[in-house]
Amino acid sequence: MIVPVRTLIYIPIIHTQADMGRLGEAIRQLSIEKLGHQEWERNVQAIGQLWSGIREAIEGQDLPYAQVRVYQDGLPDCGREAEIVVDLANAGSPNHQLLLYLMEKGARLMGTESPDLLLEEYQLVQEIVHARDLGEAEQVESRQEALSQSLLEQRDRYIARRINETLGQGETGILFLGMLHGLEGRLDGDIQVSYPILRPAARERKRS
Repeated sequence: MIVPVRTLIYIPIIHTQADMGRLGEAIRQLSIEKLGHQEWERNVQAIGQLWSGIREAIEGQDLPYAQVRVYQDGLPDCGREAEIVVDLANAGSPNHQLLLYLMEKGARLMGTESPDLLLEEYQLVQEIVHARDLGEAEQVESRQEALSQSLLEQRDRYIARRINETLGQGETGILFLGMLHGLEGRLDGDIQVSYPILRPAARERKRS
């Protein structure tokens, strides 16, 4: 008997200001202070081009949408997933506008992350963006390094577990995941992973 495979389309992403919600403007100001306005503008344009390419690649896939599950970096498993996506799409997020497109096609949106871990991450970012100046922000970020890395590892474990437990036989998952993340060695062996945009660089991590 042939068992239908599980497929995961892995899309490494870079977040835009619109993805950051209420912290977006503070992060923008900090980024401009760090990079300079011209370099920040170049980064914004490059990220916009990346999202145009991602959307084109996704729309070019011949997907069985009724058997597609969509997993999203930063989207809590909370029962309000669709509401969150609509709000961020309306705020101008190309990532969440693409999620709406997939949902309209019939794909199923999945809560992907632990709400508790995301809250911890949010609190760390708040400490950085509420610093008095760039120097203090960099000091806060340096102090947080070990905790931030630990949270990233915990988030990755949760994301992989959600995919392992919810992606069914014969289904296709689409995962939008920030480039700092890594699921190496965490996904079940029968999940076939494809990288239509690019394959994220493997990062060193503790085995767990």
